[in-house]
Amino acid sequence: MPQHSIRFATPDDAPDLVRLINELASYEKLRHESFPDEQSLRGHLQDGANPKIEALVAHDLDSGRCVGFALFFHNYSTFLTNFGMFLEDLFVEPEFRGRGIGLSLFKRLAEIAAERGCKRLDWNVLDWNVSAIAFYKQLGAVALSDWTTMRLDPKGA
Repeated sequence: MPQHSIRFATPDDAPDLVRLINELASYEKLRHESFPDEQSLRGHLQDGANPKIEALVAHDLDSGRCVGFALFFHNYSTFLTNFGMFLEDLFVEPEFRGRGIGLSLFKRLAEIAAERGCKRLDWNVLDWNVSAIAFYKQLGAVALSDWTTMRLDPKGA
């Protein structure tokens, strides 16, 4: 039986999400780029927010502590003329890895996508993160090596 619970995040989870986002940024060696704003996050998680993000949070049942999250939003495929889901980030604190929390978060996200009629679930993974790549491949994911991620940053324009 799992020693964790998974539920939708609410605006009140913003402080835990900010903490976990910064932990993720440190893990990805990008802490210098991480400036999550708790109030913005609260607003983006509101039911009436437009655009809206959603997140799942994982709690360790022994401590009650929030130890992981999956943040996601809808995207759209013109080729499929249907909505999909984009997983922006999935993170579990290192000391809680290997307990099935990441798998539970991912499975729940896939269920939500299917319930909503999404035709696909997309995400990015850093090419040096071999443990994450192995995790996703074990789930049946396929790397799309023929695509290049592009970004337009107002600071650099």
